[in-house]
Amino acid sequence: RKEQNCIPQATKHVFREITSIELPEDVLFLVLSYLDPRSLCRLSQACKRSYMFISRDAVWRKKAKDMINTGLTRHGIDLCPSIPLKDRVRVSHNWNHGVCRKDVLLKWKINLLPWIQLDCDVLYLSQAANISAYHLRAEGGKLQNNRVALFSGHQEDVCRFTLTDTHLISAGGDGKIIVHDRGSDYSVEYYGHNQEVNCIDCKGGVIVSGSRDKTAKIWALAPDRFGQCLHTIPTYDRVWSVAISPSLCNFVTGTACCENFSPLRIWDTERCHLVSCLGTEFRRGAGVLDIAYESPFQLLTCGYDTFIRYWDLRVSTRKCVMEWEEPHDSTLYCIKSDKNHMIASGSSYYGVVRLWDKRQTRCLQMFQLAPTTSSPVYSLCFNTTHLYAALASVLYSLDFRTAASQSWK
Repeated sequence: RKEQNCIPQATKHVFREITSIELPEDVLFLVLSYLDPRSLCRLSQACKRSYMFISRDAVWRKKAKDMINTGLTRHGIDLCPSIPLKDRVRVSHNWNHGVCRKDVLLKWKINLLPWIQLDCDVLYLSQAANISAYHLRAEGGKLQNNRVALFSGHQEDVCRFTLTDTHLISAGGDGKIIVHDRGSDYSVEYYGHNQEVNCIDCKGGVIVSGSRDKTAKIWALAPDRFGQCLHTIPTYDRVWSVAISPSLCNFVTGTACCENFSPLRIWDTERCHLVSCLGTEFRRGAGVLDIAYESPFQLLTCGYDTFIRYWDLRVSTRKCVMEWEEPHDSTLYCIKSDKNHMIASGSSYYGVVRLWDKRQTRCLQMFQLAPTTSSPVYSLCFNTTHLYAALASVLYSLDFRTAASQSWK
């Protein structure tokens, strides 16, 4: 106890000695870069001057980039500039150690195949043929009591939907695609698929849809071309997932892998010809259920064969550069990335969510959200403080701000 009480005085003396020399700020940044996050937090408590200096984002930027889910991408882009990096590094420590609080946000009586998307402080949730939008409470990440918007129009369940700055585009089991204006009640219905539309993506004014009817279609998101199908691509297999490259030049289809070709194929967006196939050895039935681009050259995939695969098109299209296997041999329904080091995946049994660090081969953390019911995690999303997971009849949240300060003492 006596030794612990001496620490603040020692750190206070050290910081005063350093600052009294009137070193340039870049030299102080260099000195502080040799301290780990916990030591930095302790040093910030030494005096007001140390607190103000160490609270700067510049002190924490390099450490934040090396940690998981701090809002900094691999290229240094800050996705959450309004939150101090010091606070995000604290919460990242909890993500890394699995320290969180589980909450039930919503329940419904019948089993569904829900899909969720997070846009700033609004969570969008599909339930049967409707999509609801809820504001998140700033103090706890929970849903406000009343939804702020309802998007409808499908005769059957919504399979997937995607968001742009101005529109919500939904794909349904009735074969329709509906483009909703997020700021009004205006919507436009697209017809073109003969069976359910399993997947949808939209970027740069282009919509790509994939269907059980073994086709992928390209549509225009423009007022003068609403509802117009630009191209139809026969895939000769059921399409489970699609993703448009950030460069907008290509898009990827993930199919059911019931034919004698790769379930992952890259297509040219403008000419619609096949650019390349990803991988060479897939088991029959190893369908791809989710695809996530991280850059124009890097993407993640998952599906029925229980693997998360990381592809770098600059290295090879024949073999992925990294892969992680679900330890319990479960289908992986969905994946999300922080665009840096962390991947979150949703499994097919007992609501299992796993966190993965790309620099490691084993799972980082595992959360069993529904230990008594065998429900898949159909969809998940996260920000720097919360993870949201949609199961067959319940929506969960994991709050990683819990005990953030205690874990650094």
